[in-house]
Amino acid sequence: MTTWVIKIGTSLLRGDGKSTTFEIINNYCSYISKAQKKGDKILLVSSGAVGLGCHKMSFKVRPKEIISLQASAAIGQLHLMSLYEKAMIKYGFKVAQILLTRSELGSRNSYKSASQTLRKLIEWDVIPIINENDIVSDEELKYGDNDTLSALVATAISADQLILLTDIDHLYSSDPKKDSTAKPIKDIINTNELTKLELEHQSSTWGTGGIKTKLTAAKIATESGIKVQLADGRDPKALGELLDGKKLGTIFHPNPKPIGNRKSWLSHAIKPVGAIHLDNGATEAIKEKGASLLLVGVKKVSGNFISNQPVKVINPQGEEIAKGICSMSSDAIKIGINSKSTSTGSPLVIHRDVLVLTSE
Repeated sequence: MTTWVIKIGTSLLRGDGKSTTFEIINNYCSYISKAQKKGDKILLVSSGAVGLGCHKMSFKVRPKEIISLQASAAIGQLHLMSLYEKAMIKYGFKVAQILLTRSELGSRNSYKSASQTLRKLIEWDVIPIINENDIVSDEELKYGDNDTLSALVATAISADQLILLTDIDHLYSSDPKKDSTAKPIKDIINTNELTKLELEHQSSTWGTGGIKTKLTAAKIATESGIKVQLADGRDPKALGELLDGKKLGTIFHPNPKPIGNRKSWLSHAIKPVGAIHLDNGATEAIKEKGASLLLVGVKKVSGNFISNQPVKVINPQGEEIAKGICSMSSDAIKIGINSKSTSTGSPLVIHRDVLVLTSE
């Protein structure tokens, strides 16, 4: 049995004018149902709510205002789910709607609750249809075309594989529409290769759109030991081939030493509310020795936060090196820094079990 998370983008559901959105969804669902019937488990992360809402409202141009996009999503989400339900019922399966925001997954309790709910649904042989909750999320909370969300879902349920269906056949060394020398990349073996690609694409126009978010998703998933395949989904048969084990598109190979569910959540799901700046000794202890962070190594604190909230950890050069859950409030840290008392041991600021490195 294989547990798959499949992400289908808006451009694929929009199609090329030859098929309706329902026909496209129905074709995808036919292959999903075949995998389910042979014992696999499928979770689907589907974009398209905003686009369908705009179509329902006969908008000729996609709105730019966030409130108009949220209202369009409210209209389109209902239609999107009805299409998936109509298709899957034909093949004998039930579906469930799951709407998530970053603020929800940024809470450890909510993250665990979402994970447990998703696991229960697939245990019942129900197919979860997951989407970012565009109706309530704002631009600050948005993941980016559901790519990151699909990776977080994959880590939350410890999926075996993540499929990112898009409208290109491979990841390329550069934008093939603008560079005739662009070469397809079939395999990304390790994290160093992926990090190098991220840096290269950040400085090019090729990295300003969907490719950048797909690289981020691949990094999140592979760090957690999940295989990722980016493939052309314009022909739904490609999904069937992927679910049958065929190698298509670009394969991001999983890290042989995954960081684990909790560390993945700390690294990618939480939204820091402040920052803690370290001296050289504390920086070395965290990076080289895997130590907890003690107050004695803290130079200053930025932002206002209470205890048990997520923070960034900054080295003396001003670079983020880690994230973690702080056991002290910002006020308590400031008081501790200014205190001259050395009669007791240094207080614990972030325990190593809730601290994760975010850069080498």
